[in-house]
Amino acid sequence: MPIHLSSLLLLLAAAVFSVVACRHFKLPAMLGYLFVGVLIGPHALAMIGSSTEATHLAEYGVVFLMFTLGLEFNIAKLNAMRRIVFGLGLAQVAATALLILVMSMLAGLDWKAGLTLGGAMAMSSTAMVSKLLADRSELNSPQGHNALGILLFQDLAVVPQLIMLPALSQPSEQLFTALGIATAKIVVVLLLLLYFGQKLMRPWFTLVAKQHSSELFMLNLFLITLGIAWLTELAGLSLALGAFLAGMLIAETEYRYQVEDDIRPFRDLLLGLFFVTVGMTLDFHQVFANWWLVLLVVFALGPLKIMVIAGLSRLFGSSPGASWRTGFALGQGGEFAFVLLALAATSGPLLPEAVQQATIAGIVISMLATPFIVMHSDKLVLKLASSEWMNMAANLHQIAVRTMGASGHVIVCGYGRSGQSLARILKQEDIPFFALDLDPEMVREASTAGESVVFGDAAKREVLMAAGLMRARAVVVTYAETHSALKILEVAHQIRPDLPIIVRTTDDSDIGKLREAGAAEVVAEIMEGSLMLASHTLMLLGTPLNRVLKTIREVREARYALFRGFFRGLNENLDDADRPQSQLHSVLLSPGAASIGRTLGDVNLSGMHVEVKSIRRRHMPAVQPDNAFELMDGDVLVLLGEPESLAAAEMLLLQGN
Repeated sequence: MPIHLSSLLLLLAAAVFSVVACRHFKLPAMLGYLFVGVLIGPHALAMIGSSTEATHLAEYGVVFLMFTLGLEFNIAKLNAMRRIVFGLGLAQVAATALLILVMSMLAGLDWKAGLTLGGAMAMSSTAMVSKLLADRSELNSPQGHNALGILLFQDLAVVPQLIMLPALSQPSEQLFTALGIATAKIVVVLLLLLYFGQKLMRPWFTLVAKQHSSELFMLNLFLITLGIAWLTELAGLSLALGAFLAGMLIAETEYRYQVEDDIRPFRDLLLGLFFVTVGMTLDFHQVFANWWLVLLVVFALGPLKIMVIAGLSRLFGSSPGASWRTGFALGQGGEFAFVLLALAATSGPLLPEAVQQATIAGIVISMLATPFIVMHSDKLVLKLASSEWMNMAANLHQIAVRTMGASGHVIVCGYGRSGQSLARILKQEDIPFFALDLDPEMVREASTAGESVVFGDAAKREVLMAAGLMRARAVVVTYAETHSALKILEVAHQIRPDLPIIVRTTDDSDIGKLREAGAAEVVAEIMEGSLMLASHTLMLLGTPLNRVLKTIREVREARYALFRGFFRGLNENLDDADRPQSQLHSVLLSPGAASIGRTLGDVNLSGMHVEVKSIRRRHMPAVQPDNAFELMDGDVLVLLGEPESLAAAEMLLLQGN
C-alpha cells in the first residue's frame, strides 16, 4: 500500500530528531535511521506498516551508494596500495568469510546460508572507520594504511557477492549452471560497458556540459546511472551492480568531482530511507527470543573478527601495536552487510528469519561499540602487545635525544605543507624548531634530508614532554583538525599554562571552542584567503597600494588581537636592526604573585612602555582587558614590549618591585 502523507511526515520528523541526537553524541547518522525504522516499524509502535513503495524507493538509495563507490574506484590508488588491498584485504575477507561459514555449518545451517553470512559479516563500515581514523589523525599511520586498504578490497568484494547471492537462491541442481550463466553475463556486460562506455562517456558528458545547464547535467547524470543499472537488471543482474559500473565509467572523466557533489544529497536521502526500512524489518520479539544468536554474532564481529584482522596484519609485516589497532578499527559490521542481507532476503530464503534478525541486531550493536573501542584502543594495545611499551619508549627516547640541547624552540605539530612552510620561515629567522608528524614516509624523507622532524603524536603528553615542552617558546598546530588541537591545548596547558599556542583551522566555526581551550590565536584559512583575494582585487581595480595595505591591516587588527600595535606607520622601517624590536612575552601569575587582586590600572604597565595584548584565564576565552580588569591567580598575561621593559614588567607583576 502507498505511504500516506501523514505517515511520510512522521517518518521525516522522527528521522530528523534521531539524526540530530546521533550527531550530538558523535554517532553515525545511519544508527539514527535504523532506530527510527525500529521505533515506527510494524514490530514496535506500528506507526507505519511495511510499504512496498518505500522498499522500492530505498533500493534506489543502494543504487546511488554503489554509484558513489564506483565513482571512488581509482586504478592508480589500487596500484599504489596493491600489496595491502590484494594481500591483506583479500586475506581478511576470505579468512573471515571462511570462519563464519564453518561456524554456521557447525550451528546447523546449510553452506548457502553460511556463505551469505560470511560475505556479509566480512564487511566493515567504511564511513565510520574513515571518520574515526580522521578524528584521531591516524589516516597516514600504519594502522590507517592497513584499514583503508582492507576497506578498499571489501568495497570491491561487494560486486561478486551481488552476482552470487541471486544465483545461490536457485535449486541445488541448477546452482552451478546459474553461477556459470551469471559469470558469463557479467563478463559480457563488463566488456560492452567498459570498452564502448569508455569511448562514449567523455564526449557525451562534454557535450552536455557545454550547454551550461546544471539541470541538464543532473538529468544526464540520472539517465546514465539508472540507465546502466536498468541494463544490468535486464541482463539478470542487480541494479546495484549497474550503478557501480556507471560510477567506474564516470570516474575516468574530468567530471568526477562535479558529479560527486551533485549526487551526494540524493544518495544520502535515499540511503537514509534504506536504513529506515532495514530498521522496520527488525523484529525485537525474535531478537529477544534468540538472544544467544545475537551474542554469537556480536562475538563473531567483535573479539573474533578483531583477532583475525590483527593476526593477518601481523602476518603481513605490521608491528603488534599497529596490528591490534587495525583490528579494533575494523571489528564491526558495515553498511554493505545490510545491503547484502536485504538482497539475500529478496532473492530467496537463503537465511532463516531468526538468523537474519539476530545478524542485523548484532551488526547494529557492533557498530555502536566501535567508537568506544577505538577511543580506548591505546590502553588495550599496551595490555595486549608487550613490545608496544618498548617501541613507545624507543620513540620517546629518540625524540628526547633530538631535543636535548634545544631551548627556546618552537614545537611544530604537523609537518605537511603548512608545517614545512612555517619551518622555512623560522629557519630563515634563525628560530629553532622541532616538528612532530604521524606520516612515517614523509618523516623518513624529511629527516633524511636533514629536517628537524620525527614521528610522534603531538596530542600525547609523553611526546610533547620529550619534544621539550618545558623549554619551548611556543607551540604551533599546523593542521586543521579541531579534535586533535583541543587535545594538544589541554595537555600543553596542564604542563605549561603560560606557553602561547597558535592553532590553524579551516573556517571560523571552531574559533570560540579553541580560544576557550586556551589558544593564543586561531588562524582561519578562509579568512586569510579572503584577505588575499580582496587585496589583489582592490589593486587591480586601481585602489592605491597604501590604502589597500591600510584596509588589510585594519581587518587583521580587528581579527587577530596579537597584530594590534605592530603597524605603527606605513613608512616605518620595521627591519631597522639598530634599535630594539618589540616582542611578545607571556607571564603566568603563580600563587603569591604581587599583582594578584590588583587591577591593571594599579599595576600601570603602560608606564613601562609595555602593552597588555590579552589575558588568558582558565575556562574562559582570551580577553583584551581594560584598566579595571582585576588580576587573579593562574592568569596568563601576553605582553608586548622591548626585552628590557618586558623583564622589568615581569618583575613588577610577580615581585612588586
